[in-house]
Amino acid sequence: MQVSQFFDPQLLNKYNTSGPRYTSYPTALEFHDQFSHGDFVKAVENSPNRELSLYVHIPFCHTLCYYCGCNKVITRHRDKADIYLEYLAKEIALQAPAFKDYKVKQLHWGGGTPSFLTHEQITKLVALLKEKFDFSDDLEMSIEIDPREIEMGLAEHLFSLGFNRLSLGVQDLDHKVQEAINRVQSTEFIGDFIKHAKAVGFQSVNIDLIYGLPHQTIETFTYTLDKAHEWDVERISLFSYAHLPSRFAAQRKLRDEWLPSVEEKFALMKLAIEKLCGYGYDFIGMDHFAKPDDELSIAQKNGTLHRNFQGYTTKGSCDLLGLGVSSISSIGRSFGQNIKELKAYYKAIDEQQHALERGVSLNDDDILRGEVIRELMCNLYLDKTLINKKYNINFDEYFAEDLPLLDTFIEDGLVENNAGEIKVNQKARLLIRIICMSFDAYMKQHINQQRFSRVI
Repeated sequence: MQVSQFFDPQLLNKYNTSGPRYTSYPTALEFHDQFSHGDFVKAVENSPNRELSLYVHIPFCHTLCYYCGCNKVITRHRDKADIYLEYLAKEIALQAPAFKDYKVKQLHWGGGTPSFLTHEQITKLVALLKEKFDFSDDLEMSIEIDPREIEMGLAEHLFSLGFNRLSLGVQDLDHKVQEAINRVQSTEFIGDFIKHAKAVGFQSVNIDLIYGLPHQTIETFTYTLDKAHEWDVERISLFSYAHLPSRFAAQRKLRDEWLPSVEEKFALMKLAIEKLCGYGYDFIGMDHFAKPDDELSIAQKNGTLHRNFQGYTTKGSCDLLGLGVSSISSIGRSFGQNIKELKAYYKAIDEQQHALERGVSLNDDDILRGEVIRELMCNLYLDKTLINKKYNINFDEYFAEDLPLLDTFIEDGLVENNAGEIKVNQKARLLIRIICMSFDAYMKQHINQQRFSRVI
């Protein structure tokens, strides 16, 4: 892969606007409170899928990272987790019967940070999930970890319970950056823990990195990237820091003058992609990197990569059930989201016997456009003939009002649109969100896109 093709400054500057990340279509902005629990139940009954991906949200963190936009609860009181787990157990018991015919193929714990939980709490929750759901023998079990508050023995404990994938929040290894974002951590410990986890038996370790953080420079971020290579992790997620202090109060602690300029942030992104590809990682989608023998890399080469609320995945055929506060589900022709606030979540479980707050039922147009956007996002390619056959349409006629929006990309050599297919040039990979907006029927309602992050 010729990495230099991604970085035409003129094109990137021209198209560096705000847009959705398309972890779903329609996006979460279209969720509404008219979507009822009855709609959710009906979606489960009518879904053609009988394979399930479970997402469990553990909202707690010991300390507040100032850059973070996740739904979290900052506390050092572990008894709060005991209360939460009681209600999570109630929700699991309430939800599981509707999925008795499903086989669970994937389980992911996110947050907050699931490693906030004690060994005993983790064991209890895994046992409960395995009791209530039918788990596949080849289950993929992954968990997000904050390396600041763990001990080396956590790796053995998680592996003994069946976890086979780890994801560590690293973000940046420079001490000045870490102090600014209130996330000081030991580089030595992270490296030792990754090495130990691999020795225990984990075959896949992911780390998260962020570019665009306060005080980041080419020199400091080079050190972070070199360490990632030294640790020999299987996957790396590389995210652009979205500075939205009007939405996330903690980000107001990060002064604008500390942040890299647009040009400096672009240089950091360019550095990261060049370095990681140079180290032999495949560039997956717009923000992930994986070793060539990783299943994400193989899926992208085969044109079978999928995208959902957890990012890029190979489990595209699964329905997704979210458990816990703020979690999102994707069941059949619907999306649903739980209540975001902890006390309200508890009250809803007690009084309503569910925690669903909002969602959306998908119509035929949503399903079609969702597949078009997903194919372009994941595989940079769309076979119109397959879409025509699957949905019994004439693609060019159906999207007659949308296709002209591709013209500017075509003129710039970023997209090819012919009778049978749409191809996205590799040099447009970083702009794929903007290209996909051409097929978003809801986008005209959000023409002032301040609620989305910039693509670069």
